[in-house]
Amino acid sequence: MEGKEEDVRLGANKYAERQPIGTAAQGAGDDKDYKEPPPAPLFEPGELKSWSFYRAGIAEFIATFLFLYITILTVMGVSKSNSKCATVGIQGIAWSFGGMIFALVYCTAGISGGHINPAVTFGLFLARKLSLTRAIFYMIMQCLGAICGAGVVKGFQQGLYMGNGGGANVVNNGYTKGDGLGAEIVGTFVLVYTVFSATDAKRNARDSHVPVVPSSIALQQFEIILAPLPIGFAVFLVHLATIPITGTGINPARSLGAAIIYNREHAWNDHWIFWVGPFIGAALAAMYHQVIIRAIPFKSRS
Repeated sequence: MEGKEEDVRLGANKYAERQPIGTAAQGAGDDKDYKEPPPAPLFEPGELKSWSFYRAGIAEFIATFLFLYITILTVMGVSKSNSKCATVGIQGIAWSFGGMIFALVYCTAGISGGHINPAVTFGLFLARKLSLTRAIFYMIMQCLGAICGAGVVKGFQQGLYMGNGGGANVVNNGYTKGDGLGAEIVGTFVLVYTVFSATDAKRNARDSHVPVVPSSIALQQFEIILAPLPIGFAVFLVHLATIPITGTGINPARSLGAAIIYNREHAWNDHWIFWVGPFIGAALAAMYHQVIIRAIPFKSRS
């Protein structure tokens, strides 16, 4: 591992799924042109000696820090106004979350895979796209980044921050805990399923015959630009739907960072929902994509 760059794609670590352009990857040709990569090992001690492993963790920390900083500031800007029409409103908050995910996944996809969310990391781990070692490291760095990002926002405007909920996720009045849990499960399912679909190497293999892309390098650049777009758009849409219910978590690091820095009792009452819901949603999305869509367990038996 030392001295070598790891080919880290969205949702994968060094186990890249790459298909050369120009192959007939549709229909009957799929089995010939596409080879399923081996699953990532559960433990990979060699990673701990690789600088790229720690570089990826730092990238996840910085990305989650920036994500919380921009999005919580946006929430505070909306909260401080007496008239929502004078601010960007709920739609602007949703765009802030979705737009930042789009930008940050684009920036970090080639370094860490651009997870920026423990639920995404968990789903990809269940699909054996990365090792347990890397998954735990990513989750720790994501949570630390989120805490620091929310902390900087509080440092800038402590009175406003503490007086307007600190961007912490809670189940809003008029909804039950079951409503909140269901919203988090379905919302995270949408996100993680989009991640799997946007980074599906077999889909890239099918599309590799398209003549408008002149080279494999151009194809790779096209994928790097295109994949973050549906992921960010999924985050935007889920926020539009669930901000009125839970403020939209779908990211345990985001929920934890805001809860720790805000640190009021009501922010912790329902906090378990913002871990249990996203992890269940991520697990269901991983199962659906791997078992139903890709039928990988059945292929391995044949």
